[in-house]
Amino acid sequence: MNVFKDFEERIKTAVQALDAVREKGEAVDFARLAVEPPRDPAHDDISTNAAMVLAKPLGVNPRALAEQIAAQFSGDADVAETSVAGPGFLNFRLTPTFWQRLVADVIGKGVDFGRSNLGDGLKVNVEYVSANPTGPMHVGHCRGAVVGDALANLLAFTGFDVTKEYYVNDAGSQIDVLARSVFLRYREALGEDIGEIPPGLYPGDYLVPVGQALAADFGPRLHNMPEEEWLGILKDRAIDAMMVMIRDDLATLNVHHDVFFSERSLHAGSAAKIRTAINDLTFKGHVYKGTLPPPKGQLPEDWEDREQTLFRSTEVGDDIDRPLMKSDGSYTYFAADVAYFKDKFDRGFSEMIYVLGADHGGYVKRLEAVNRAVSEGKTKLTVLLCQLVKLYRNGEPVKMSKRSGDFVTLRDVVEEVGCDSVRFMMLYRKSSESLDFDFAKVTEQSKDNPVFYVQYAHARCASVMRQALEVFPDLDISPEALGAADLSELSHESEVALIAKLGEYPRMLEAAASGQEPHRVAFYLYDLASMLHAHWNKGRDEPGLRFVNDKNRHSTVARLGLVYAVASVLKSGLSITGTDAPEEMR
Repeated sequence: MNVFKDFEERIKTAVQALDAVREKGEAVDFARLAVEPPRDPAHDDISTNAAMVLAKPLGVNPRALAEQIAAQFSGDADVAETSVAGPGFLNFRLTPTFWQRLVADVIGKGVDFGRSNLGDGLKVNVEYVSANPTGPMHVGHCRGAVVGDALANLLAFTGFDVTKEYYVNDAGSQIDVLARSVFLRYREALGEDIGEIPPGLYPGDYLVPVGQALAADFGPRLHNMPEEEWLGILKDRAIDAMMVMIRDDLATLNVHHDVFFSERSLHAGSAAKIRTAINDLTFKGHVYKGTLPPPKGQLPEDWEDREQTLFRSTEVGDDIDRPLMKSDGSYTYFAADVAYFKDKFDRGFSEMIYVLGADHGGYVKRLEAVNRAVSEGKTKLTVLLCQLVKLYRNGEPVKMSKRSGDFVTLRDVVEEVGCDSVRFMMLYRKSSESLDFDFAKVTEQSKDNPVFYVQYAHARCASVMRQALEVFPDLDISPEALGAADLSELSHESEVALIAKLGEYPRMLEAAASGQEPHRVAFYLYDLASMLHAHWNKGRDEPGLRFVNDKNRHSTVARLGLVYAVASVLKSGLSITGTDAPEEMR
């Protein structure tokens, strides 16, 4: 049950039954209608701006219209009270019976409560991480990995057909550098003293095993080959080794992609896919021969002072036109980006989401331009930029990793504090805001550590269930039994407030999916956990509110139903964030 969608339909029905609407004889435009939790939940459960947005087209005073709408609910058994606030906001207080039915609904649906068909099967591609395959994942990749993965989970839960994709940048000069770096480690494995790693090559120790494997497989043969021969061999072996490492790194973070798309595949067969993409743009009038003025500041790598093949990207929203071919006849990186986008478009995606680091802000306009040119407005494109993560330990900046050479690896972070802490904390701030990650704070067991506080709430629910069986060994605590129980005991204001928070879950999920803001799930879970803990504490002072009452089996069963409902929503939300829901804390 989506409480707010339910009441949105009830409010629409009430409005359409008004004399002012029937007399006007026109369809009512409900586009601006909002039905949401009130700012002050202490007094009401639902608030709507219906009278505010409909008064003018209906020619009625907003407060008067709100009172007319309220009158339509006088016989609604689920509405305990209506009130008009300010210039015409209409508020509803729902009956305990309504909330008790909601508990039964949550129990019946379990972890599927809140699942919806918002996306209606729309095909969405979420591309995230997409780091160069030149070394282990570093902490800079961590936030984008979590945000992209959680967003994909959220969209799937709300009815979208989601593909999680990783674009492997396995073409270009960085792969030549990788191969030469590996060749150095290969020579080292053969017993040669290679000295200091020369500037411009990758210095990390992670390449040592790759060199050793090559020495074992080829012996000295590679050393005796011309560079043009061994370079191709080492490119393939190095990329394969790096992608195994990257997949393993991501797996420690519980990140698993559906598709790993190779950039090199775009260049295969004389770059047929790139050529086809450019031909498509040419047919649509987006390609021409011309020259580019030198850009301000540092010259980009692909700028050349000559007539060249250009994408007319300024006509589709970009800052400058983009070169598609280099002077040697090869294609630019941008041309590969165009071909990759067209490949996605040809695979039938109606929406494409790119999760990029903050340093990729310059890519936004060019990607939007490519989308307009290739899909001609048929595809929605979103670029989410994740701001930096700064690592601290007790307030002091964390030093670099020896293994990586010059950065902190993702695996270092996960192995120290655990996957759950990393994932939840990466979501516990909007991705557009910078994040300070303190190793000490994310492992402390306190309310100030959000992941502990939320997981502890789920573990507390499981503990209550175990305690109930100790008191009543023959008690049936299956979902079927709890859902069929008499829930009328759940009438205390603290219990009703907790249930009302459960009622916000479906609406929150749809809002988070529509806004592509997975951090909302983490925020909601913390609020729900806080309310559960607060209600638990009330039981210390008011024994009648305790979840398990050894003198009242009837009330115990009802309250176990509430506990099960809370646990289900916590587990559902934690699953979307990619975090475990433990039965007990250790």
